[in-house]
Amino acid sequence: MTANTRLKLLGVFAHPDDEVFCAGGTFAKYAAEGAEVMVISATRGDAGQIRDAQIATRRTLGAVRASELQESCRRLGIQHCQCLDYGDGTLRELDINRLIEHITQIIRTFQPDVVITFGEDGAYGHPDHIVISIATTQACQLAGSPRQFPHQLTNGLKPHAPTRLYHSHFPRSRLLLSDRLAQWLTEIQNNFAGSADFARALLLFAEETSLLNYSSDYIDVNWYPAGFFIIEQGEVAKHLYLILSGRAQAVIEDADDTLRVVNELGPGKFFGERALALQHRRLAHVVAVENTTCLVFSAESPLAFLGRGAEAHITAADEMMAHERGANHNPVTTCIDVSGYVEQKVAAMAAHRTQYPITSDMFPMSIMREMLGQEYFVRVLPPRKIETSLMDDSP
Repeated sequence: MTANTRLKLLGVFAHPDDEVFCAGGTFAKYAAEGAEVMVISATRGDAGQIRDAQIATRRTLGAVRASELQESCRRLGIQHCQCLDYGDGTLRELDINRLIEHITQIIRTFQPDVVITFGEDGAYGHPDHIVISIATTQACQLAGSPRQFPHQLTNGLKPHAPTRLYHSHFPRSRLLLSDRLAQWLTEIQNNFAGSADFARALLLFAEETSLLNYSSDYIDVNWYPAGFFIIEQGEVAKHLYLILSGRAQAVIEDADDTLRVVNELGPGKFFGERALALQHRRLAHVVAVENTTCLVFSAESPLAFLGRGAEAHITAADEMMAHERGANHNPVTTCIDVSGYVEQKVAAMAAHRTQYPITSDMFPMSIMREMLGQEYFVRVLPPRKIETSLMDDSP
């Protein structure tokens, strides 16, 4: 590639929205620097969730998600995108050679310098992700040979071997979303009451970022009957809570055993943040006044036999479990700083309304930058080396 040649990037994924989490910031960064970018989704995502019945039905979901992909790419500055017509959830049932041939044709047509797809683990084991990784990797290896799919050449295409192939990688992060939220809430003195839309969006965002290793929280939705002590005064602070429904009270127990209600808590209110942020014991009880459902963030896997109260001896998961959970084989070769493009990445995520009913300003951007500001890849072709750019030519 010469200095006057425009860099071309191709992303090949399985579903609309994969482009955001796998490489959204990278695409935005390189597009802003003048690269030409194309994103391919093998399916229309028609077997996905429908988070809002006002937006799509099962019959219309595929078309709606294809439109969402167009808008997501526009927000990232991506110039070209296309949904292929393979069935969502069916890729492993296909003759994979058919998919390899199709991707080879796309490579020969667009002639990218860099191709990005899923790693061989499919990010978290999704069968469609795994198949698209295998097919794209093989297509990159075959597209430069005139002996492969020669009928494409008779139709005017030319062999083309991409200079680089990268697999997206999601290394396990030690960042706790609960810690960041607790710090933020403490800084603003918890003058925040989220709407039902906020609570739903936070639940979906927390689940997705935990699944993809952006954060290491355990996420639960727990129901507490009226009268239940959700938090006990003096306990070690291990969890952050957001009330989804119901009501609770913060109650201080004085030395003479009298109880004083110091705060009323309802839907959209966080509690437990101060002790978590300051790393001290709970200053008050929180008691469910009526049946109450909470979104609960935990640093460790919940155990059925955890002790309760200020004198509890068993208060956390086994140290070995935590150690094993933190251990991670890290094959990363390439880390791209996309901190300047996180707002675009969040806006692109918000474009996928059927999957992520969020708005760009719903979460503190400082937390988003810390979680989403680096994107990681494993260089597959040519052989691996450590780099900080997709086209680093240094030895």
